[in-house]
Amino acid sequence: MKYLHRHIEEAIGKSLVPNKAVVLIGARRVGKTELIRYIGNIQETELMVLHGGDNATLELLREKSTANFQRFLTGKNLLIIDEAQEIPDIGAKIKLMVDTIEGIRIIATGSSAFDLTNKLGEPLVGRKTTFHLFPFAQMELARYENYLQTRAKLPERLVLGSYPELEGLSTVDEKITYLKEIVNAYLLKDLLAFEGIKNRELILSLLRKIAFRIGSEVSVEGLGNEVGISKNTVDKYLDLLSKVFVLHKVTGFSRNLDNEITKKNKWYFYDNGIRNALINNFNMPDLRDDHGQLWENYIISERIKFLSFTRSHVNHFFWRTHRKQEIDWIEEKDGQLHAYELKWNSRKNPKPPPAWIKAYPSSKYEVITSDNYLEFIT
Repeated sequence: MKYLHRHIEEAIGKSLVPNKAVVLIGARRVGKTELIRYIGNIQETELMVLHGGDNATLELLREKSTANFQRFLTGKNLLIIDEAQEIPDIGAKIKLMVDTIEGIRIIATGSSAFDLTNKLGEPLVGRKTTFHLFPFAQMELARYENYLQTRAKLPERLVLGSYPELEGLSTVDEKITYLKEIVNAYLLKDLLAFEGIKNRELILSLLRKIAFRIGSEVSVEGLGNEVGISKNTVDKYLDLLSKVFVLHKVTGFSRNLDNEITKKNKWYFYDNGIRNALINNFNMPDLRDDHGQLWENYIISERIKFLSFTRSHVNHFFWRTHRKQEIDWIEEKDGQLHAYELKWNSRKNPKPPPAWIKAYPSSKYEVITSDNYLEFIT
């Protein structure tokens, strides 16, 4: 499959400055290795590439000393370390490199966000720029397809998602097999390597419960009762699943009005294909009764990609009252509130809830449907 350009390429290139590090994190199989390989190839530079899973790399970086690093980086001005979280004490080692090797630029990638945060965060304060990579965003795919092609592919993307390797597979059956392989072999690999996390089937059961609750508030205590674990353990697993980019949490919005719900959260998958693989339902939207959930998860995941890739600093929430007035997606930026209702059926055009208008009369309100969604996510 030919290389498909990613939106953050240019931003990463601009962040590659001497004696600084770029950290690229994201789930497995979202294209981090292909992206850094492309960036390395287009740089007019002396390049060295290491892989954290390679024993030779571990041996090369075992000694944390300026003399050791100068020995193999002499004449190099770009070092790429793929799967950096596999390397012990990698944060302190990269810090020593950027502090003592004149002119060196470093890109480090990792699929385990919680591991990279622990190992890179504190040592590299002020010395790194962090980027997140996701499955393909529609804003990235738009450069390869016209409007009619995008609309024709929408049903499949609602069901199969946007993992990069799907673009190189020709049949739906091949794509389904690939998604099942991700769930079985890659999805929980980093989480299960974390200390104290052993029960793969229990975590998959938890994910399946959430997959059926897209768009609804999730009771952590209720989930724990259903799968037979404590509330604290559910909280721990959900936190880790968000840090390895499987799930994304959305909290309730409130300005302390008595009737607004804030104690429960909603959870969405970063990719529809993973969600459908977990529940083993790959029927197209017109053959299933959860098309509303497919649409809500797709739009929110695409919006998250858009906000991340454009470096937009926006707080986002859902809104619901005890009287069951609700709005799917709220954004707060520079003191302005924007409310969005997400409807798959373009014939439905709900008005903003009266309680919302009364409480926040200066807010903006819009319904996102299959007719106007591209403006929202690209």
